[in-house]
Amino acid sequence: MSENADVVVVGMGPGGEHVAGSLAAAGLDVVGIDSRLVGGECPYFGCVPSKMMIRAGNSLAEARRVPVLAGDAQARADFAPVAKRIREEATTDWDDEIAVRRFTGKGGRFVRGRGRVTGPDTVRVGDQEFIADRALVLATGTDPAVPPIPGLAGTPFWTNREIVKVEQAPESMVVLGSGAIGIELAQAFARFGTAVDIVELAGRVLPLEEPEASEVLAGVLAAEGIGVHTGQAAERVAHDGQRFTVSLGSAELTAEALLVAAGRTVDLAGLGVGALGLDTGGKALETDAFLRAADGVYAVGDITGKGAFTHMSMYQGQIVVDHILGRDTIGAEYHAVPRVTFTDPEVGAVGLTEQQARERGYPVRTATAQVPSSARGWIHKAGNEGIIKLVEDSDTGVLLGATSAGPHGGEVLSALAVAVHAKVPVRRLRQMIYAYPTFHRGIEDALGQLA
Repeated sequence: MSENADVVVVGMGPGGEHVAGSLAAAGLDVVGIDSRLVGGECPYFGCVPSKMMIRAGNSLAEARRVPVLAGDAQARADFAPVAKRIREEATTDWDDEIAVRRFTGKGGRFVRGRGRVTGPDTVRVGDQEFIADRALVLATGTDPAVPPIPGLAGTPFWTNREIVKVEQAPESMVVLGSGAIGIELAQAFARFGTAVDIVELAGRVLPLEEPEASEVLAGVLAAEGIGVHTGQAAERVAHDGQRFTVSLGSAELTAEALLVAAGRTVDLAGLGVGALGLDTGGKALETDAFLRAADGVYAVGDITGKGAFTHMSMYQGQIVVDHILGRDTIGAEYHAVPRVTFTDPEVGAVGLTEQQARERGYPVRTATAQVPSSARGWIHKAGNEGIIKLVEDSDTGVLLGATSAGPHGGEVLSALAVAVHAKVPVRRLRQMIYAYPTFHRGIEDALGQLA
């Protein structure tokens, strides 16, 4: 049985839902397809529930800083209110009825099932076939990557999808991977009393960001009692029914829980993009500036390989909406992609790291300011660790990238994101007025080194 629609959207995560809902609201006949929860990873298994955990853990950390700043305080960790809040306020107990109604209320048609592309404009879901008369949009996202570690398969390990459902903090946990997901959840659970060990194959935590930010975080994690094992691989995993054993080259770690946070993976073959003449063996779909992967076919979000961020999928989704509706749009620009790791301290970054800039052949100058040495950092005292690092193209005098690690580092990033996106000359940035005493003023401290 075949049905026609103006637009067929496969994958109703943040970007796909935005495209489908916006086009339906504009009067187009839109079919949205997903086998999982409408809204995607972010509200149910990612950004929202994890940040609720982090917010709760940070409140405990702040209470523990009171003796340094203001006398005495007692904080008893209890994970139950966090689990309750996640179920009631964030995920609606992992039910997407409200999200589905949000889409169908705009006039869209929702189909629950796994969509597979079978032709240039055709998607099959079970026995149903949908033909896209105007556009086909692919926004299926990614899944947690599970490395082929001997003994891991078949054990009750967690990914981000399982850990957000726990109702009490485990007594101990090993975390494989220290990217944003791994390091955020490691610190959050440690603050609820879980004994945590992080295992990272690279030589430092948060290996994709600036080494100065990694150094700050490594010091904070160690001070909080978290074991950090960098430059080591998990060679084998075992589970005896109650506890995990993770074998490293030089040691064995045992814990009640195991969190696998080893990146994300995309299943292009399963999506059927071979029917479009596209490569099914790659890590992402190549698109043009208007997110077209083929004639009449758009790709949005994680599967484009431009950053597994909700804000990226929403940004790309709006470009697709505008392009399909014939509105003016300049297309996607990726030179100033912002990202935040919500540890304490937060690590905000935009654009290129120093290493990335040098690898691309830019003539580079850098400057780094220490947050504790700033006026606001000195006032803040407890929990004031952080840096601001600027990466300048010394030929053009504009910033290629920047990092703001520290208290509210993600918020301080906003000024740097504007500067990198708009290619504001460093000379002009030095002529700005920076409010005193703010963390934001630390940008001025770093700029002074580029005079």
